[in-house]
Amino acid sequence: MLKSMTGFGRAEQTVGEKTFLVEVKALNGKQLELQVKLPPLLKPYEFDIRNVLQEHLIRGTIDCYINIKQNGTTKPVNINTELIKAYYNQIQQLAGELNIDTNSVLSALLRLPEVVTPTNDVLNEHDFKDFSAVLELAIKELNDHRSGEGASIEKDLLQRIENIKEQEECILALEPNRAKRIRDEIDQLLNDHVGKENIDNNRMEQELIYYMEKIDIHEEQIRLRQHCEYFKEIMNGPEEGKGKKLSFVLQEIGREINTTGSKAYDADIQKCVVKMKDELEKAKEQVLNVL
Repeated sequence: MLKSMTGFGRAEQTVGEKTFLVEVKALNGKQLELQVKLPPLLKPYEFDIRNVLQEHLIRGTIDCYINIKQNGTTKPVNINTELIKAYYNQIQQLAGELNIDTNSVLSALLRLPEVVTPTNDVLNEHDFKDFSAVLELAIKELNDHRSGEGASIEKDLLQRIENIKEQEECILALEPNRAKRIRDEIDQLLNDHVGKENIDNNRMEQELIYYMEKIDIHEEQIRLRQHCEYFKEIMNGPEEGKGKKLSFVLQEIGREINTTGSKAYDADIQKCVVKMKDELEKAKEQVLNVL
């Protein structure tokens, strides 16, 4: 089963006085690129969180947003009351000199530097286990999304490979007539320009064998069929992260198709080659989305 590289997962759960929210988004990427936004409470666990994401998501451009909402009596910030008093005393003294009212000065005091600061608390191990369960739920939802998209990609890729194999069978049927036609054309050219009586038949036979071997496409067709079968084997395999390997196999398929086209010297076979190239390009575009 294939998986797409794109997906989205979200999980939210309240445990005690904390609500954990995790959102994970995955887009296409050649390697694994992680962008993780953490609240201060989880900073000490950043390495562990990245390891979990890397283990389960393998490849792609990953954006992970994590938030922890404090509920109940838990204070997410510290208020420096001593600093507020110091500010207030100085403001009150200045206000007395300038005859200014200080009744609504509290809101201004709270905005002064270092009056309100985030707490330096971190999650304890028990709370982190609760958070880890939420993280895994978000990752599972993302992977489910990936599997759903991967199923449609797999169906399309299999169809592309079958279409290539159909064109290969058409080439196989055209090959005997191609060889005979080329040989007849060479015979006719020699008869027209050299004359049948001036041809050395033994030398002619040697040259024809050499030439026909150079333009023979039998080996290319065998390798093409093998690559197509190997492509399907990889798709049906149990391992994850098949995108790169499938891309490499498509490159090999393309090489055999191009060689067939360069050796063909036949209009009907060239039409088959063009159709195979069209299917190959569509398959390459799809493989870019495979994990």
